[in-house]
Formats: sequence, C-alpha cells, structure tokens
Amino acid sequence: MSLENDQEGLKDLGFRIEDVINQEHDAALGNGGLGRLAACLLDSLATLNYPAWGYGLRYRYGIFKQDIVDGYQVEVPDYWLDFNPWEFPRHEITVDIQFYGWVRKYQDENGRTVHSWQDGETVQAVAYDMPIPGYGTDTTNNLRLWSSKASSGEFDFQKFNAGDYESAVAEQQRAETISAVLYPNDNLERGKELRLKQQYFWCAASLHDIVRRFKKTKRAWGEFPDQVAIQLNDTHPTLAIVELQRILVDQEGLEWDDAWKIVTNTFGYTNHTVLPEALEKWSVPLMQNLLPRHMQIIFDINLFFLHAVERKFPDDRDLLSRVSIIEESHPKMIRMAYIAIVGSHKVNGVAELHSDLLKTTLFKDFVEIYGPDRFTNVTNGITPRRWLHQANPRLSDLIASKLGGHQFLTDLTLLDGLEAFVDDKEFRNEWAEIKTANKVRLAKHIKDTTGYTVNPTALFDVQVKRIHEYKRQQLNIFGVIHRYLTIKSMTPKERKQVLPRVSIIGGKAAPGYWMAKTVIHLVNNVASVVNNDPDIGDLLKVIFVQDYNVSKAEMICPASDISEHISTAGTEGSGTSNMKFVLNGGLIIGTCDGANIEITREIGEQNIFLFGNLAEDVEEIRHRHLYGNFRLDSDLSKVFDAIRSGMFGDGGDFAPLIGSIAEHGDYYLVSDDFNSYITAQKIVDEAFRDQDEWIAKSITSVARMGFFSTDRVISEYADSIWNVEPLATKD
Repeated sequence: MSLENDQEGLKDLGFRIEDVINQEHDAALGNGGLGRLAACLLDSLATLNYPAWGYGLRYRYGIFKQDIVDGYQVEVPDYWLDFNPWEFPRHEITVDIQFYGWVRKYQDENGRTVHSWQDGETVQAVAYDMPIPGYGTDTTNNLRLWSSKASSGEFDFQKFNAGDYESAVAEQQRAETISAVLYPNDNLERGKELRLKQQYFWCAASLHDIVRRFKKTKRAWGEFPDQVAIQLNDTHPTLAIVELQRILVDQEGLEWDDAWKIVTNTFGYTNHTVLPEALEKWSVPLMQNLLPRHMQIIFDINLFFLHAVERKFPDDRDLLSRVSIIEESHPKMIRMAYIAIVGSHKVNGVAELHSDLLKTTLFKDFVEIYGPDRFTNVTNGITPRRWLHQANPRLSDLIASKLGGHQFLTDLTLLDGLEAFVDDKEFRNEWAEIKTANKVRLAKHIKDTTGYTVNPTALFDVQVKRIHEYKRQQLNIFGVIHRYLTIKSMTPKERKQVLPRVSIIGGKAAPGYWMAKTVIHLVNNVASVVNNDPDIGDLLKVIFVQDYNVSKAEMICPASDISEHISTAGTEGSGTSNMKFVLNGGLIIGTCDGANIEITREIGEQNIFLFGNLAEDVEEIRHRHLYGNFRLDSDLSKVFDAIRSGMFGDGGDFAPLIGSIAEHGDYYLVSDDFNSYITAQKIVDEAFRDQDEWIAKSITSVARMGFFSTDRVISEYADSIWNVEPLATKD
C-alpha cells in the first residue's frame, strides 16, 4: 500500500496525513547523536540482513520535554509512552536483577572456591519489543527495551491495611525510578547511584536474555564468541563485561581464565568521545555498596591485567598506575573505559581524527601494551532511508529521476552519478525550488511555534544539537551579536548591501549543566531583542527551536543553507548531523574536527567553509592561556561589553559565561577562533549571493556523500570486528 493510497483513504475520513502523523510521539530513547546513531545502525543491520538485536531501557519520561520560560530551559516529563503503537509488551519475559547485599565465599564439595551474592534488593526487568524492519527486505530485527518494576508486585496490601499507606507503594516507586528518565541529574550522590543502577539493570537483563538464547542451542561455552558478538556503544554498558564474567564463573562454573577468554572474544568497544565526562568513572565505595560481587571481579580483572603488564614492562612502575582500572584518588575511582579496553578484542573510534587522538593521547599506553592492531577506526554514518528519503521525499524523488530509480537508498555511492547533472539548468532550478519549499515549510513552523516571521529567501544558518560548551553554541551566538552590532552601526544605505540571514539554534542542555542552560538563556534573550528591532527588520532574525527532536530535525535538515559544526578541534568524536545536512544539500561551516575532515576530503575543500585552530595546536594554546599572555579578541570584547551593558537583559546573568572565556582560561578556544569564525561567515555571505555557484556546490556535495551511509559502517563492523555475514531471508 502506498503513501498516496494512505492519504486518499484518510482524506475520505476527513483527516490529513500530517495530522495523523503528529499524533505519534518521537521515541524518547536517546540523547542527541549517540541514540540517533544507534537507530541508524539498527536500520542498516536489518536492511543488510544481519541477525541482530538492540537493547536499551524503556524510559517512561524520556530525557525530558524542553519548555522555554522567560528565556530559560525548563524540564517537564515527555509522556511519549501514552501512545506508542509500535511496542509489544512481553510480560512473560522477565529477569530478576539484584542490587546491594553481600558476597558469601565458601568451598564447594570439590574444593572449588565459590562466590555467592546474597540478599539485597531485587527489581524485576520486563521486556517490551519494538520491531526494526529493513528496507526492501523481509528481515525484521528486534529492539528489546527493559522496564523496571518491583519484584514483589505493585501494591503491598498488608502494609496498606496496617495503615502504612506510603510504604504500600514505596517499593514499586523505588523500582520504577530505574527506567523513569534518561540521564538523571548526577550532580547529587543519589543521582550517581541511580545512573549506575540504570546501567547495571540494562546490562544484566540484556545479558541474561543473550545467555538464555545461547543455552537453548546446547552448544559448549567455548562456542559463545562464535555465536554472539556484543558491541558496547560507548562506556555506558561497560558493566556488561563484568556481568558476563560473573555469569560464567559464579553461575556456570567456568574457570576464571576460560571465562575471561570468552568475554574478551565476545565484546567490542566503540569510543565516541575524548571528553573526560564521557569516560565514566564510578567511586569504589558506590560500586562496593550497590554491586559488591562486581567490585570483587573488577579488582581481580585489574590484578591479573596489571600482573601481565608488569611481566611485559618490568621496570615501568608509572605505567602500572597510569593504566590501572582503579584510580588511586580519594575516594578511589573505577575507570570504566579501561575495563572496556581490557575486556574487548577490538576498540574503535568513530572518525579518523578521533581514532588517531585515542591512540596517541587518551589510550596511548594501551596501544603500547596490546599493539596497534587492537585499535581501529570506523567512521560513523547515517541511514539515507530516514535522512533523505523520509525527511526530504521531493529531493529523493528528483535524485531517483536522474539515477534511474531509488537504488541509491541501499547503495549510497550511486549518488556520484549526480555530478553529471551539475550544469543541467532545469535540474538546478528544480533542486533550488525544492530547497525553497523546505525553507517555506520551516518558516511556517517557526511562525506557528515562536510567532516570529522569517523570510524564506534569507540564508538559513542552522546549529541544532545537544547544548555543550565544546560544541560551542556560545561562539555562534557571540557571532550573531557581532553581526547585530555591525548592522546597527551601519547607515541605511550600507544596510541595503547586507545579506539577510536567519540564525536557527536548537538543542537541550543536561538538567544539571548550568553553563549550557545559560547559553540557551542568552540565545533567547538575543532573539527577543534582535527580532523586535525595527532598524534590523529581515536583515537578521534569531530563532531558538524549542524541544529539538528527530521529527524537528527531519524538517530542519532539508531547509538549511549553511549548518554549523564548530566544536573545538579535537573534542567531537564524529558528529552525524553534519552528514545529515550535507546529504540534504546544505553546506557546512565548521572546524577541522570529527568527521568534518572526512567530509571535506570527500566533497572537496571548495564546498565547505573551514576555520579555526587545528587539534594538534589546542593543548599548546590552552597552556599559553594559563601561563602566558591571554588576549581577548577585540571584536569579541565588544560583544562582551554589549552583554554586560544590559543590551540583552541583566548582564549579571551571563557573567559566568563571559568569565569562563575572559578570566578562566577559555578552555574551548572561543576567543582564539572568533576572528577566523567571523571571517569564514563573511565568505559564506559572499558565496550565497552567487546562487548558481551555491547550487552547484550543493549538488556536488550530495553527489559525493556516498561514503557516509550506515550501510558501509555496518559492513565494516561485520568484517573487521564481529566476523559475521548476512543471513539470507527464507521465503
């Protein structure tokens, strides 16, 4: 049944398909690029006929729904599960997950030392399944999500009848908290414990499921790595390594060395970032209290690992402390990324620069210990089925009309055939018309949601992603203020030469991340001033997209003329929104960071606007900031003066943001890159004036994006890490 038939059928019933689609909430399962990448990978796994499962938590309230009140982000629950027709409850599939308690150590009748995890608290994991259908194939894989509930049931009648009304539901409420919210605020100790609880709950339930299916095959344990490959999507599921070792040794009775060989041959670890906060550490006292047996196993893993290192490097005591899983701080901390490296057979980064930085800086010692072959690179990608065909159907159909069909959706390298049509005037006109129509659609959304009217013929400049200092939305908004001050200082005659621009920023800040929330506040305050200034009119508009999510991304990506990927060099793992924007015919302004480098190599330097310092210079610049002469960029200084003067509300509200740059070392090099950024934006303005050349750049860029498909990504994982082949579907 076609979409056209669906539309006609709904029309007969008096509905528009857009209204029906809007009834369905976005799945609130991922925060930014990491969760979205997982969804793209699942799509490609099914499309390429790999038998794969995804596992996650069924967050009742997602990360949060973002409201903006007086310019500030306010978090409210996201009730996405109120209507979720795609999930299938599997109430018969439950797993009891243990927390707290103590470990009994004893000898069994054969004289073997046995560890038994006793008492504590038990929470039940209940499975909910979401089908993941492939494109153009009968293969449908499964995403299994775990929901938490009290193992004793929802309601204790005895306590209720005794008048203890709160306690009657307390256990259920405590259990449900585990799968309530994605990334709970961990500024407090209880928040840290909840995050660790979430991670173990998810890992333990998923591994129980994987082991249960393997045991049904009656194969020997030695065959486990031949039948199962588990990829850790960053450090969050690292406890799965410890849990599988516990299952094999404590429950299945394997010897330590045999079990550890199975574990290391089963797991692969994908690192997504070089930022310290993403390389998780948990305190030893917290782990000891919550997961006492796992703490013992971690100590043993570390002991055996350090013994092996000492045998190989007998005279290097400093190396032992640098690579130890246990950091000798107060309190002692567990370095989860180190467990992931030691417990996996392959470690990969997600862009060439990122993987090189991992090997030469963060994990340098482990390269020395294990050799370079353990470390590899798999550059991220996106699924063209969602990010071109679904998000931009008219562009997809136009491309298909020139390439002889939609085969490019499963072989993105076929896009290179578009280069033959770069000089085709009719094709270029249609290309431009589709972009304009997408901008009109976004302009309508902006009007409906913000009340601001924007001109679709203006340059649409977009930065939408998680709000974080390293992603440098602050650099963007300071640039916008600089543009505003420049226009304000012009004569009416000079203003007639200004290229109109709409600056669109969107994204969520973590609830406990005050600096990121301050950036959102500044963007909204700048918007309210600029958008209501009669001197400016359509020359500059500033829009903050509230509650940015996948559905909004599908509307925004096709409408962008230029998108901003401006992280401090060496901080972004890969980035995938850069790929989504270019695949939809938008150009990029960006730093030499993450996958921007490979995008530049593929599409050509003439089709991207690069600026800023290089990754190899960042540490030296930071050192100079702290121990040499730090000079604030003169144009940025004027921006700060305008903010302090109260032009955009109480200047004191933004003092910490300004202070982090002007007084506290400018860790993210905002001042150092500001002049280069402003200069690059001027080049963007000039390039956009020549629409013929701009459209040629747009078409050429799309034609050269064939490398950035998750189909290629999955094929690389399958060949070089998992050692698996597709499984043909049977009729």
